[in-house]
Amino acid sequence: MKRIIISRTDNLGDVILTLPLAGVLKQYFPDCTIIFLGKSYTRPIIGACEFVDEFLDWNELSSIPACPAGRQHPCLSGRQAASSISAIIALKADIILHVFPDKEIQKLAKKAKIPVRIGTSHRLYSWLYCNKLVHYSRKSSNLHEAQLNLKLLEHLGITRHYTLSEIPSFYGLTKLTSSQADEPTSSRAGNVFKLILHPKSKGSAREWGLENFSRLIELLPEDKFDIFITGTKQEGDQMQEFLEKHKNRVTDMTGKLTLPELLSFINAADGLVAASTGPLHIAAALGKKVIGLYAPMRPIFPQRWAPIGTHATFLVLDKKCNDCRRSGNCECIRSILPEEVAGGLMS
Repeated sequence: MKRIIISRTDNLGDVILTLPLAGVLKQYFPDCTIIFLGKSYTRPIIGACEFVDEFLDWNELSSIPACPAGRQHPCLSGRQAASSISAIIALKADIILHVFPDKEIQKLAKKAKIPVRIGTSHRLYSWLYCNKLVHYSRKSSNLHEAQLNLKLLEHLGITRHYTLSEIPSFYGLTKLTSSQADEPTSSRAGNVFKLILHPKSKGSAREWGLENFSRLIELLPEDKFDIFITGTKQEGDQMQEFLEKHKNRVTDMTGKLTLPELLSFINAADGLVAASTGPLHIAAALGKKVIGLYAPMRPIFPQRWAPIGTHATFLVLDKKCNDCRRSGNCECIRSILPEEVAGGLMS
């Protein structure tokens, strides 16, 4: 078990909750080399993890040369597949853990003849391309996503159940770079809490609503909180009226930070409030005071996706949310009171 690939080629929050897998592997096999197969844009957070030794860029590995006529030639696809297989063979991996099931990656791993290929049995193609299957369903499980990831280690003899309070010690985000220019600063004297609000989610989660964030800003004492708004440039454009309303109270950081800069910015802040997004999980992993806002709806409910950290918590209504299932405008998450969030931040 000298060289182990962890394959997780989806979003930032998912990657954050996969990093403890690398930490646990290093605990059991200190001399192993961990290779993380991920998307290009997640590289900064993966590179900040002390437990990951190498990064394999799935975007580069899977790229197909553009056809001059605008079509994809089968021969180019086959040539690229052969190149990808050669690149995987060159890694000399002993094990690959398919944390995020991807048919193409599983196929390439088999063709590269990685000796141990571990995946979940609840994907039909896993039976074709994996030789070690773990039998559980993420969709119907009551375990947290980070705990489900760790279940893939059963075939390596790691069967221990890790509690949510144990998992934060395995994030390993000790290699973050820091820049004073990227850090939230306060002109106020005294102990001012530097709070990040991340109102949008790029469609990855139900949102709390700008009206609730607006009320939260009004509730927080100005002499005790410096407030920063983060998000993409596009999200900033969508929030222009909100940002203009609170321009004397908040600092607009939307569209101004690269991912490495955002990591540094969150690391220098004191807390963050958001729905179930990548920044929420980053802040939790960095030990910040975090309040996650959730809809009581399986499988996006906090039992599966709550932020895990030493100072992380969440708010969710105790009710059924089936009426909101087909609507992006979830009344259940929007009914969480700003007063509750403010109380949590000031406690």
